Amino acid sequence: MIDFAKYTLENGLRLVIHEDKSSPMVAVNVVYDVGSRDEDPNKTGFAHLFEHLMFGGSQNVPDFDGPIQNAGGENNAFTNTDMTNFYNVLPAENIETALWLESDRMKQLDFSEKILTVQKKVVIEEFKETCLAEPYGDVWHHLADLAYENHSYKWPTIGKTPAHIENAQMDDVVHFFNKHYTPNNAIIVISGNMKSNKAYDLVNKWFGDIPAGNKYTRSLTIDAPQRKKKQKLVKGNVPLEALYLSFHMVDRCHADYYAYDLLSDVLSNGRSSRLFQRLYKEKSIFSQIDAYISGTFDPGMFVIEGRPMPQVGINKAKEAVWNELELLKNEQIDPRELQKLKNKIESSLEYSEVNILHKSMSLAYFELLGDANLINKEAEEYQKVTSDDIQRVANTIFKSENCSELIYQPNDV
Repeated sequence: MIDFAKYTLENGLRLVIHEDKSSPMVAVNVVYDVGSRDEDPNKTGFAHLFEHLMFGGSQNVPDFDGPIQNAGGENNAFTNTDMTNFYNVLPAENIETALWLESDRMKQLDFSEKILTVQKKVVIEEFKETCLAEPYGDVWHHLADLAYENHSYKWPTIGKTPAHIENAQMDDVVHFFNKHYTPNNAIIVISGNMKSNKAYDLVNKWFGDIPAGNKYTRSLTIDAPQRKKKQKLVKGNVPLEALYLSFHMVDRCHADYYAYDLLSDVLSNGRSSRLFQRLYKEKSIFSQIDAYISGTFDPGMFVIEGRPMPQVGINKAKEAVWNELELLKNEQIDPRELQKLKNKIESSLEYSEVNILHKSMSLAYFELLGDANLINKEAEEYQKVTSDDIQRVANTIFKSENCSELIYQPNDV
């Protein structure tokens, strides 16, 4: 059980505090309710660009890494489709260093042309390295665009094309910052050796006078159920053929999310999983195969991906995967097999609660979902899932008309 206190400052900033006296350190985690789903379709990659810009300097801080390191800590950030997360871990007595840094960039970034130019080059180079130069690196661009018709999950977090970042103007950047990086669109979580009342006073000291900003109200188009199978063939500089099957599934807050997550584990969690045992080890159809869920806040995707062995045709590989899915639809999973997977998840959840940074991130994540106390209910929700639930959700999504199929082939095939 993770105990915590919750507050809301007058400017709308939400604060969650978890006291952990076992550690001399404290984690300061700042989450902004903005991800790539909040971008203009013609100006994508901005949330990821801001992850970099937020380290480019602010009104009173030209460098963020130096002060944190001098205070005996470290910091970093990540961005995805639904959120942007900045975190700092440092000795508890130096917590104000982190609060000073985070409050200063929330209040006023340094919007200089020089910094924008530098960070644009960094992001464009990252795009080229990870998406264009790396084999299969652009697969998510193709798969997401194929699976989604209208929702902004149609493009990955890094953006549709480097041109969108290359063409970003200062007015675009300032507008995006003022819209999303405000106190009433942010959550701060402090986890570690810090009394709740003291932590509240310090946060209020550093953040309380920052203007709330205009509340951003999200209005996204949720795709209608897919009624027809989609297929796409992509050729590129890759060593082997690869198969990707994407199925539409529920959102992160849906009651069936836990059943879908366990379903992906049944197929692909560890050496005893169905796909590994049957299609890799026994039949040698795939050289590697995996199944996972996107876990997005809005309705997401259940993805099965694999690379067939060179002597195995892509059609045989597809047939083998669909045969395994049909088995799941028609035969209940052994309750003992399911319980092993539940126990593995529960152990993983318990282990993650040992680290103050993990706890601060999880509390921020669940508060952004709607309730930080979900952190204490996760294990229970997984334990509720039955074999009937697994079979039911398998029958719900593993249908040809709900499938977006992407085949990636070498240029010479």
